[in-house]
Amino acid sequence: MNVAVLFSGGKDSTMAYYKAVEEGHEVKYLVSFISENPESYMFHVANIHLTELSADALGVPLLKKVTKGIKEEELEDIFYILKDLKDKGIEGIYSGALHSVYQKSRIDKICEELGLKSCAPLWHIDPVEYMNEIITLGFEVIITSVSAEGLDESWLGKKIDVNALDEIIKLNKKYGMHAAFEGGEAETLVLDGPLFNKSIKIIDAQTIWDRDNGYYLIKDAVLEDK
Repeated sequence: MNVAVLFSGGKDSTMAYYKAVEEGHEVKYLVSFISENPESYMFHVANIHLTELSADALGVPLLKKVTKGIKEEELEDIFYILKDLKDKGIEGIYSGALHSVYQKSRIDKICEELGLKSCAPLWHIDPVEYMNEIITLGFEVIITSVSAEGLDESWLGKKIDVNALDEIIKLNKKYGMHAAFEGGEAETLVLDGPLFNKSIKIIDAQTIWDRDNGYYLIKDAVLEDK
């Protein structure tokens, strides 16, 4: 099946891409939405400008769409780009939804209207098992934003490895934080992985912190041969 992946460069959309390839599908496009609203209900915002590097590293064409990110209205932007993808011969859409009914139900509805298959290979996966799988497969993932109790400024730019996961599990038990950040507790960026032809190297980044939340703004990055 010819498919496209809704792609932010974070761990969930990158894993959705990985699963699509693993399941034998031909990923023709990655699709990134550039939201002008940092509080978008549908779209990842932190360092979304780096999806061009991610797409180059994976060797897959990238389609970008700027959206105002207004709740519900942003769904029209999804509809029209998915309609265009169907016209290009795409049969299925992969997304990295884990537990967000809000996001998945809307993607499902749009795909149904257009006659596309909606695929969410990570849906209701056990969060800790999922994070372990990311680490075991060799994905290099860093945290690029935090907005949850227990996640302080020291987490920004931190790599998700076995030690970090142990701390995340403790925070989950203490505060009820979703261990895979599905509640918006944190956002991530994948720098490298098993399907990457090149890796992303960060040249310049700035930590921006505001009382109890913040983000890791990547100002400059390049692709590096592996």
